[in-house]
Amino acid sequence: MIMVKEKAIGIILKLTSGFFMIFTLIFCALGQANAQDKAVTNKTLSLKQQGMIPIAAYTAIGDLDQLKTALNEGLDVGLTINETKEIIVHLYAYCGFPRSIRGLQTFMEVLDERKAKGIMDNPGAEASTIDDDGTKYDRGKANLEELIGRPITGPQSGYAAFAPVIEIFLKEHLFADIFDRDVLTFAERELVTVSVLSSIGGVEPMLRSHLSICLNVGLTPEQLNEFVGIIKETSGKKKAKATQAVLNEVLKNR
Repeated sequence: MIMVKEKAIGIILKLTSGFFMIFTLIFCALGQANAQDKAVTNKTLSLKQQGMIPIAAYTAIGDLDQLKTALNEGLDVGLTINETKEIIVHLYAYCGFPRSIRGLQTFMEVLDERKAKGIMDNPGAEASTIDDDGTKYDRGKANLEELIGRPITGPQSGYAAFAPVIEIFLKEHLFADIFDRDVLTFAERELVTVSVLSSIGGVEPMLRSHLSICLNVGLTPEQLNEFVGIIKETSGKKKAKATQAVLNEVLKNR
């Protein structure tokens, strides 16, 4: 009887050990798969990020017919109404109120058309209340320092010294009022920004700065090269070639 019990216990222990080994192997495999998925994700833009680029590009160059298509595609891949509005509002700082307002008007038409077809898009989160402790200038300066990855010290130079008021406007409005809004992340705002700058062309110094910021806020070289490919589709070979040249310079000097 004792021997039977000992054999039974031995069998149970073997089975338990076997189950434990199988569980460990499965757990390790899942962990490895998740790590691989994360690596792939870091090398490619998400569908939502891909959708942001043509919306920004077509708004910036005023191609409203193509913008309609891009807006529909963006909503279809998961951009919310408020995220899309925020993209177009963000643009005015880089391509002006007229382009931004025409983009918003086009978006209103798209939403009406989708509603008529019975498509109810996700409104998404509204912007949180901005913590207004401290001055706008200091808030904007802090945001800009986070974006560029270093403290801003010393006297102003270049255009900021030549026209100090524009440096104040940039800190207080662009980097405080706009960048403080949390509907889009810093990485998403920078992706939208480089989409505009690449599409309008002729602003290579600003494009260079913002591509560097893209890397600082978490976008990878692979994702930025993918971004250039989308610019080629939306804004043409010439604009994409110019953007690629600036990106190559940024990556080389990083």
